[in-house]
Amino acid sequence: MQIRKMFLLAGITGMLILTGCGGAATADKDPLPAEQDEGEESADGPFYEDNFAVDSAAASEFGSRLKTAVAEKDLKALADLTAYPVYVGLPDTDGIAESEDDFLRLDSEQVFTEELQDSIASAEETALTPSEAGFVLAGENGRPNIVFGVVDGELEVTGINY
Repeated sequence: MQIRKMFLLAGITGMLILTGCGGAATADKDPLPAEQDEGEESADGPFYEDNFAVDSAAASEFGSRLKTAVAEKDLKALADLTAYPVYVGLPDTDGIAESEDDFLRLDSEQVFTEELQDSIASAEETALTPSEAGFVLAGENGRPNIVFGVVDGELEVTGINY
């Protein structure tokens, strides 16, 4: 009986020590953020569960930002809107930019082809519809195009097809 009490006392003491250590270590920290609801604002903007949770105004606004980056041949602006790794279907490449640095090393003249610029310029960003793959920003022909969708709760480019 005495051994049982010792084990019980040791167990309770261990739990108190662990609880005390954990409580002291986290007392000054903010609690973990609760899961956000679809469309709820975070510090970086709205948080989306999936492509179907994105409202048409948000998709249109992101499409407009893409159109501006392409029209201005602004590789940095496009890089800032992109998730990595990203598929970039350029000829004579493996098609993947693993990081923003890899993406920025691409030749902007190769990325911003006349065909891509024409297609994106004629795309109707106010008429984008979601799919499992995301949203496809393209002119009437459908190619070249830029695909974007929800990545970690935010809209980001996931592919550029030529």
